[in-house]
Amino acid sequence: MGKRVVIALGGNAILRPNQEATFENQLANVKTSTDLIAEVKKAGHKVVVTHGNGPQVGNILRQNEEAKAFVPPLPIDVCSAESQGFIGYMMEQTLKNALKLADVKGEVVTLLTETEVDAKDPAFLEPTKPIGVFFTEEEANELEKSKGWVMAEDAGRGYRRVVPSPQPVKIHGVSAIKALIEMDTVVISTGGGGIPVVADEKGFLKGVEAVIDKDRSALRLSEQVDADVFMILTDVPNVYLNYGQPDQLKLEGISLADANKYMAEGHFADGSMGPKMEAAIAFAAQGKESIICSLDEAVAALRGEAGTRVLPA
Repeated sequence: MGKRVVIALGGNAILRPNQEATFENQLANVKTSTDLIAEVKKAGHKVVVTHGNGPQVGNILRQNEEAKAFVPPLPIDVCSAESQGFIGYMMEQTLKNALKLADVKGEVVTLLTETEVDAKDPAFLEPTKPIGVFFTEEEANELEKSKGWVMAEDAGRGYRRVVPSPQPVKIHGVSAIKALIEMDTVVISTGGGGIPVVADEKGFLKGVEAVIDKDRSALRLSEQVDADVFMILTDVPNVYLNYGQPDQLKLEGISLADANKYMAEGHFADGSMGPKMEAAIAFAAQGKESIICSLDEAVAALRGEAGTRVLPA
């Protein structure tokens, strides 16, 4: 019996560290990813795919900055929408081709997805997420005065704009996603955490300048589409205790209780595995299965033969 699986792709599935951000490089990386996602579909599972967009939005913002004398710059929510569009285009095309080669029936659709956040989220009072290009201290001070941006020094490399990273409250368009799943369609949705929007007291939406954590949005998407499995794909085959140390220990099938214990002990760094384990634990707490694994082991992980699986009991 096939499962309803939400697959969350990491940023390296689109652009690898220190790789030139050409369209050709990104398309080749996406093709590698979608060839393997096609194997999940071929194994009989219903698939929803979400993905990161950090480097792509950063480059769009840089284009804004470089061309501002000629073309008016666009707000962050619009840049997020742009990145969803071109990443979705690459994923949809390469996945359609992979399914055709594998003689697997079913359509592929990309949905431009809005993610609602709470306008009163405390994150709006304390922006922390760095985005875009680097500036000198003098430039940063001028941007704070002229544009009202919040600027922060970033690891000795210069100053960058920091924006809020609020919690996702609701993924929009989920009823359409569910209908498409039932029509045997692979859905690409909620790229980069989704386009951030807020709702007023009458329910009317408006874009906001923020960046939503992609793992948190992938969790919310998994919950709303009633997924059986929430799968986070990474560069490593498993989650480890004491990662990189002589006593490194690979985690395979672990209980929710053990996962919470390891999390509380501080085994998972905030900037890497921490948010992924946090999301995996939250989904498993609902009585379902979370998986963290490498892309090439996704099918085996769904059979219980690979990856780190966080189990509800």
